[in-house]
Amino acid sequence: MIEGQPQVRVLVVDGQPLIRNGIVLLLDRQPGIRVVAQTGDPDHAVTLSHRHRPDLVVLDLPPEPIPREPATPRSRAGVCPGVIQRLTGIGPIRVLVIAANLDRTPARRALLAGAAGFLLKESDPDVLVSAVHAIARGGAWLDPELAHDLLREYVTRPAAAAPGLAEMDRLTPREQEVLALIAQGLDNSEVAALLFVAECTVKTHLGRILTKLGLRDRSQAVAAAYRTGLVRVSPPRLAQTAVKTAG
Repeated sequence: MIEGQPQVRVLVVDGQPLIRNGIVLLLDRQPGIRVVAQTGDPDHAVTLSHRHRPDLVVLDLPPEPIPREPATPRSRAGVCPGVIQRLTGIGPIRVLVIAANLDRTPARRALLAGAAGFLLKESDPDVLVSAVHAIARGGAWLDPELAHDLLREYVTRPAAAAPGLAEMDRLTPREQEVLALIAQGLDNSEVAALLFVAECTVKTHLGRILTKLGLRDRSQAVAAAYRTGLVRVSPPRLAQTAVKTAG
């Protein structure tokens, strides 16, 4: 690690000790990343986040309970958007959700609750490391298949079913430009370089965008950009864009 480079402080949350310990060992070996705590209980993760103030929480998303089997409070906790909202409400904490399977409904709930990324556990270890760094820099990270589904949903949705660009009229032309670049997968530093402004200026623009549109975080802003048509992706390019979103 370069001398003086800030470390990304990570909290790992997974109910399976073997997987959790593997993630901890992987991340702790990476330059610029330090695991400050780990737990198998999402509720305890909130307590640990107050204590350790991580920059990022890697949060396991357990599978939905079997319909005939009543869900326990603990099994619901990882699925419940409230856990993510409590984590992000503590401070500038980013959440990367990891899951064994791509169950689209809870994945969407997690993103709407404020998660900055979604990744499958079958992903290569290097992908997890890249996702942690990207999200810590203010970016977002989606599994390519989920990104493909979300983009297709927004692009192919009938015009009458979605609000038009009128929603974006609340934004200045510069704010619309910033949002469009963010929606295409650029992080704050990349947007700043393209627009020849300071990174702090991009952060200011993003803050105003969220306030004007009544959004919580960057992930919701990206979704709004596609939903309203500010950014459009033609169907043949969906797969290519989805892969770029994840790497």
